[in-house]
Amino acid sequence: MREITLRIRHRGAPESDASARHPAVTLRSVSSMTGSAAKRKRIVELSGPADSIAAFVEDFRKSETIVAVEELSPLDSSRVFAAITYDAYRWDSISQRLTDHGVHYRTGTTITADWERWTLYLEEGNDLGTIVDSLEEAGNETELVREVALDTVEGRQQLELSRVLYDELTPRQREVLGAAIELGYYRPRREAGVEAIATRVGIATTTAWEHLARGGEGHGRDR
Repeated sequence: MREITLRIRHRGAPESDASARHPAVTLRSVSSMTGSAAKRKRIVELSGPADSIAAFVEDFRKSETIVAVEELSPLDSSRVFAAITYDAYRWDSISQRLTDHGVHYRTGTTITADWERWTLYLEEGNDLGTIVDSLEEAGNETELVREVALDTVEGRQQLELSRVLYDELTPRQREVLGAAIELGYYRPRREAGVEAIATRVGIATTTAWEHLARGGEGHGRDR
């Protein structure tokens, strides 16, 4: 299996358009979309200067493809959560295009300054050229950031190589995720549980679980 990181400029997508106008704000998906075929909802995290986030949300609401924006936390903060409802019929979905090609991808896509970062996991039968062509046929721009065969790296190297994920984690989250990888938590037969990871790092089991929920998005066992 190969891990591929792409930068995608998603033309016409409301989050990318708003991101281009408010480059100080980073948007991260924290839930998959749910809802009917016509209206789909997902939760996003916005981080950056509070005034820039407020302007981003206001700009976001004006998009014709956005049905509603529900603020889940106060806007006067550098980290805001919001529930976004889309008109699915008027929105070209990157995730749907990847799904149509049978591609696994990491949840938690980030968008900054008009560029989305997607991490894909390609099986032997997945052709990267075909996938990129499909994305660009919709008017998007793509750049290959990284490509690595997962069977060529082991243990903590996986964490170090996953630069997008690694840079987003706190030092403690990196420590917990590194311990989980070294102890075999993500191996098919799971060689260690959360309790062992907590003991290794010296924290409570519930705290270890919370860190794994944030840091383990790119290292799920369903790879």
